[in-house]
Amino acid sequence: YQRRVHGKDADAAFILGKGGKTKEKIARVAGAHLDLRSSNLEVTGPPDARRRALKYVKCVMSQRVGPVTIDEPDPDGDLTVVNVPHDCVGFVTGTNGSFLRQVEDEYGVIMFFAEFRGKHNTQRSTRPVEKLAIFGPRRGRTGAELKVKAAVESKQEGYYTKDIDEHESDGEEWGLDVLRLQKDEISWALGKKGATRRKLARSSGAVVEYVSRTVFMGGNLDERKRAREYLAWIMKQLTGPFQIDTDGRSDVTVVEIPQDFVGYVTGVKRATLSRIEEEWGTFMLFMDKKDEVRDNKMTKLAIFGLRRARRGAELKVMSTIEGKNPGFFTKGLKEETTDDDWGTDLYTLRGEELSYALGKEGSTKRKLAKASGCIMEYVGEFAFFSGEKPERRRGRQYLKWLLKQRTGTMAEEDINLSNNKEDVIKMSVPRSAMSEIMYDKARALRTIENETSTFVFLARDKDGKDYLYICCHDTLNRKKAEAMANQIIQGKGLKGSSGGGGGRERRGRSRSHSRRRTHYRRSRSYSRSRSHYHRRSPSPRYRYRGRSRSPAYSGGHWPMDYNWERWGGNPSYEEWYRAYYGSYRSPSPSNASTASSVKKVKTVKKAKSSSSSSSSSSSSSSSSSPKKPKKKKRKH
Repeated sequence: YQRRVHGKDADAAFILGKGGKTKEKIARVAGAHLDLRSSNLEVTGPPDARRRALKYVKCVMSQRVGPVTIDEPDPDGDLTVVNVPHDCVGFVTGTNGSFLRQVEDEYGVIMFFAEFRGKHNTQRSTRPVEKLAIFGPRRGRTGAELKVKAAVESKQEGYYTKDIDEHESDGEEWGLDVLRLQKDEISWALGKKGATRRKLARSSGAVVEYVSRTVFMGGNLDERKRAREYLAWIMKQLTGPFQIDTDGRSDVTVVEIPQDFVGYVTGVKRATLSRIEEEWGTFMLFMDKKDEVRDNKMTKLAIFGLRRARRGAELKVMSTIEGKNPGFFTKGLKEETTDDDWGTDLYTLRGEELSYALGKEGSTKRKLAKASGCIMEYVGEFAFFSGEKPERRRGRQYLKWLLKQRTGTMAEEDINLSNNKEDVIKMSVPRSAMSEIMYDKARALRTIENETSTFVFLARDKDGKDYLYICCHDTLNRKKAEAMANQIIQGKGLKGSSGGGGGRERRGRSRSHSRRRTHYRRSRSYSRSRSHYHRRSPSPRYRYRGRSRSPAYSGGHWPMDYNWERWGGNPSYEEWYRAYYGSYRSPSPSNASTASSVKKVKTVKKAKSSSSSSSSSSSSSSSSSPKKPKKKKRKH
């Protein structure tokens, strides 16, 4: 289903946004695909998604010329309205809308300060308020609403939470639980820069936000239950270590690791463990008590969270220990592939394939994992692929294609797209565009991969024709990468991106103009001389005189643009000074002898020139006379 919208060039640029971010945000929130060509906007998707996308586009276009006006009732059910105090609007908006954009990116919503026609137009408070409209799915709207309320409460404590009591919702599909914390507990539950709160939200799957000292937990019944339990465990850590019964729980994975490597897994001040938690969104605890640790050689690490996150964190811990103790987890393993809907496949990396597949600081491994949508980790000499069956198949295939590039450009005959028709785009590349693509170690391709989370590579057939392959499980990212590749092929460069490629200026190997050592750079420039050639002169009486207060005629120099014909070639210093500055100021005693007339200046110059010539002749004569040899210094 498609629908076209015609607009002006200014509206099209406003809908596109910087680097296409506004268009992508509208498409993500509405669940539709937007294609903007010149001034025509094409919206593709189901009827509900197209209707939402058009509504968001109209709000964005009206925001360019004035306030956003929203008609009610809203049939889509995707709107939440928050009353923001008038004196907190600037704080909620942020510099150039930075805070609103941050909340939109975090929760996948789109937000406007708007005027309403309908039920939301009534004034519910005696204090002046502005109405903030939040569009998006229910989970995202709830998180964004709580985020805005938390920002307002930081300026006006109790504005929203003054009359709210603790309660637990009974809704199984969706509900909102409220919990109160003490003043000395909120900083511990929040963590450094909100790290503990984010960990709690991602590991439980619930929406968790702190509004002043009130904790809001939104989601289904299981998500809210996990959030309450994890928060209780976090608060128990204030009093010391404690024991958790993991038997019968479906949200935990227990990994046994050697006691000698506990410090290596934990890191300095728990830095390594916190980094794994932040990366995968898990909650991790060591289960053994101090008395048991002394007697056992192994200790238990409990990983709480969603299944996918737990598996990723588990493989990360295994990789860390395998690097210190080779063979601890991989001893006796063989390469295998399973047919289960959810499982783990193994692939053996031989020789230098491991370092090539890992990349600089693991960048290549992360690129393949994002493009395939698979959990990928290297444990020893094995590559672990975990996830759904299609994800594992993509991960294995992308890794094999990557390893074939070690010896040079791939041959097209080695690429079999029978199982990858849905996640691969094949593009023909003309010979004239190869220089742009391969410039600076294919920097343009790396830029496309980083901005679209795709895997991109080149292949060549028997006739010497080049083809570009774009691999990704996400359709929107594949299309975005295809559009960026077309820009490079057409010679337009990557507009709005930080990477290189087409459109660069070709220069030689000589120095640039700004770094050339020219004669006017080495000598004193005109702007630093004592003439008025480059000076600002608002009036003759108050002319700018440079850094010092001495007259411009100092040291026997006249200005370079001085009009000698005006004075017949023989002005006095006083006459010139009055004409130039508007009033006369007697020169300093050092310059009094040289300030009588121009003739005297000329004679002084002649005398100086004659003396310099005589001194040069005397120096030449003296140079012909033998010189006394210098005494050599003793070397100690």
